[in-house]
Amino acid sequence: MLCGARHGGCAAQHLTTTGHHVDDMTDTFLRLTPLEVALSAPVGAVAEVVRPRPLGSARAALERAVLPAVRSGRCHVLFSGGRDSSLVLAVATAVARRESLPLPVPVTAVYPGLPESDESGWQELVLRHLGLGRGIVVEVRDERGLLGEVSVASLERRGLVWPAAVQSQPVLLGDLPEGAHVLTGEGGDGVVAGSRGTPLHLLASSRRRPSRDLVRAALGAIEPSWLAVRRLRRGGSLDGAAPWLTPRALDVLVRETVAARGPLRWDAAKRALLERRSTVLALHNTAAGAAERGLTLVHPLGDAGFVAALAADGGARGFRGRTDTFRRLASDLLPDAVLARTTKARFNTSRWGDRERDFALSWDGSGVDPSLVDAGRLRREWLGTPLPAARFLVHVAWLASAPRATRAGA
Repeated sequence: MLCGARHGGCAAQHLTTTGHHVDDMTDTFLRLTPLEVALSAPVGAVAEVVRPRPLGSARAALERAVLPAVRSGRCHVLFSGGRDSSLVLAVATAVARRESLPLPVPVTAVYPGLPESDESGWQELVLRHLGLGRGIVVEVRDERGLLGEVSVASLERRGLVWPAAVQSQPVLLGDLPEGAHVLTGEGGDGVVAGSRGTPLHLLASSRRRPSRDLVRAALGAIEPSWLAVRRLRRGGSLDGAAPWLTPRALDVLVRETVAARGPLRWDAAKRALLERRSTVLALHNTAAGAAERGLTLVHPLGDAGFVAALAADGGARGFRGRTDTFRRLASDLLPDAVLARTTKARFNTSRWGDRERDFALSWDGSGVDPSLVDAGRLRREWLGTPLPAARFLVHVAWLASAPRATRAGA
């Protein structure tokens, strides 16, 4: 049970797409601990995880993961044009055609005026290759701002929820019909990627003289945890990752960073991802937020059956990296240019603008634990181009600063 991870008591038990028993997803969220709030992310692992046995190949497992949504006849896919969402859309489309079911509808957000977010070329390439129409296009300007009207209304009702993007979900999902099933590419960054031991595999299989970077990465992979912690503490290499954290909080961040490396074995590392609280909260809370709107949000790349099958396919050494994994999963479904792309869109400026900076200027420092967070440094971070972890803390500060009458959900 994950009741200790929640804010409040336990309700009816349900099984999430990651195979975890958690409280009723339709109206509850998994909450951060006070320490996690300061770090802007969950830390550690959960106590109990359901680990299904792998059934067939990873591709077959991924098809099973999308099948209920496709069979609903109201399948939508949050599609950015990136590799993760392209993979999910391609598999869902293939399953729909095989089963003679309605094709999934892509749901794409576009950000006018933000050239770094433009994925239109990749989106058109994928949709044309799959024979799909444009689907639903949502134009976003500042509606997803962390202190925009949508996020503030959600904060007033729900209180603090991680990840922060849950608060602005209505911007993307608001026009979808009640009862729709929505597939996402969430989880792909960790699951469809290399692992701690990947540099060792690449080094052992290389027929050419390895680069210094590869040798350095391989040595880092086998570095004992205690030594890695000591090196990070002495070198201060994480100070720049969160300059607003106090030494006490940075020490926790160092230990969490080392623990998050995971096992050396590729298959064990994939399975361990579903035990991380960061994975559990991200997949559960996004689905819980959508469920409040009558939508079923599904994360096929975080599906426990898919992860188990992918781990079994890769074995101890795994694949050669993210591109190799994508090619093994969908070389027959997507152009290789998509499977092998290395670029990625950025959406940071769509979340942080004048409203957030104005709040930073007026903020009195309340809401954060001074033993963990230096309010002055945090304010300076906010007034520049803040890192993602700093941006989350604006919700913490806003809830502490807002009139008590607006904080019923906190």
